[in-house]
Amino acid sequence: MDHLQRVADEFARQAHTFDKFAEMTDDQVAERFRTALGEAGRGDVLDVACGPGVVAAAIAPVAASVVAFDATEQMLEKAKARCARSGLTNVTFEHGNAESLPFEDARFDGVVTRLAIHHFAHPQRGLDEMFRVLRPGGIAVIVDVVSSEIVAESNLQNAIEQLRDPSHVRMLPASELDDGLTLAGFQILEHSTWDKAREFEEWTGIVNDPHRTKPIRTVVRALAEAGNHAGMGLSIQDGRIVFFHRWRLLRARKPR
Repeated sequence: MDHLQRVADEFARQAHTFDKFAEMTDDQVAERFRTALGEAGRGDVLDVACGPGVVAAAIAPVAASVVAFDATEQMLEKAKARCARSGLTNVTFEHGNAESLPFEDARFDGVVTRLAIHHFAHPQRGLDEMFRVLRPGGIAVIVDVVSSEIVAESNLQNAIEQLRDPSHVRMLPASELDDGLTLAGFQILEHSTWDKAREFEEWTGIVNDPHRTKPIRTVVRALAEAGNHAGMGLSIQDGRIVFFHRWRLLRARKPR
């Protein structure tokens, strides 16, 4: 199956549950985007892989315009509904491939993306495209989950993630994500990293496919009981399987 189609199929099924997850957990992340964009957030902004539109809706009140862009029509419908509920009229919605953006060079003052890079078949292409469509002096804010710098731990965590969601390609180690921005041409201005606690049943519930849950539960419980944290703090607490996702925010500028 074509990878972009796999992404579209997965997130079409996840649209409702992912929308609810984003609504409950992303207020702080939305505020981080608003702060990191700064003055660029008052211009024309592109939200790459916008999902249910949490970030687009958060930045639109002060932006001149926002383009919410995603590969999944059902996610765009969720984003449209969220923006409509907020009375936002300066957001447009476009469908397509983040690795081949349908916009001219230097189109936007700001580019944002949230929890998307690990679904890109070719992450560097996606970063290169964000750089291309950003105006000189423009700001990009990249947020994604990252994996361990230890190769074996990174590989194991990514394997677990792929069992849960086959559209998951690879969570990059922080150093590799940073290097990708630099290779694209960005100047990294600042970065921050934080851990978000997760619980297995909530995490698997988002993908909305109960048939996957039982075998994954067996695998991760066995790892946790054996003391293998898989680079993500995997453990058993009060009978529950818990772990963390490590989030990283990068604020970067396209040089003038």
